[in-house]
Amino acid sequence: PTLIITLATLVGMQGVVLAGSKLLTGSASVPLEAPELAKTLFGHLMFGGSHQVIIIWWVILAVVFWFVMHQSKYGNWIFAMGGDRSSARNAGIPVDRITILLFILTATSASFVGMCHAIQFNSAQVSGGMNDIFNIVVSVVVGGVLLTGGFGSIAGVFVGTITFAIVNKGIDFTAIDRNWSNLIIGVMLLLAVGMNETFRKKALSAVQKKTK
Repeated sequence: PTLIITLATLVGMQGVVLAGSKLLTGSASVPLEAPELAKTLFGHLMFGGSHQVIIIWWVILAVVFWFVMHQSKYGNWIFAMGGDRSSARNAGIPVDRITILLFILTATSASFVGMCHAIQFNSAQVSGGMNDIFNIVVSVVVGGVLLTGGFGSIAGVFVGTITFAIVNKGIDFTAIDRNWSNLIIGVMLLLAVGMNETFRKKALSAVQKKTK
């Protein structure tokens, strides 16, 4: 599965970078000083220092990916591949080429976020962002994306991310012990997976009725 391949590549590359970083610098954290232009575009805080400028990039990229996924043939190809790779290949979709391009896009997107964090904190850390992996999966699933592929939307992921952020931050402003936050997030994930599975079965049932 592509998700496992992505995670395996992440762990493997992290090991390579960690070994190289310690060999060359003696540390897993490398200090850096980004040019002012880079700080302005990617690393500065805005609205009185309460929000990162990367939020603007997030909105821009969400619009771009929405257009690609829902207004272009490439989005149709990707959804078709997620639903049934064999059928997509038989329909003439370049499955292998699109798969490689998606891997490249995933790596590029992760690199972009890592660059923004490095610019903001003036430091590049090998383990930076590792704690966010589970949170990202939760946000995507809450947004209605099936991990098995074939169903989802950019708008759903957008709303799912905001929902997760509100719940996560809301815990900080309540009397709930922070140690319980992982339990709450885990319950959110289970509920989202259950709802997604229900929606998937209903969608498949509707398609089967139409084809009869």
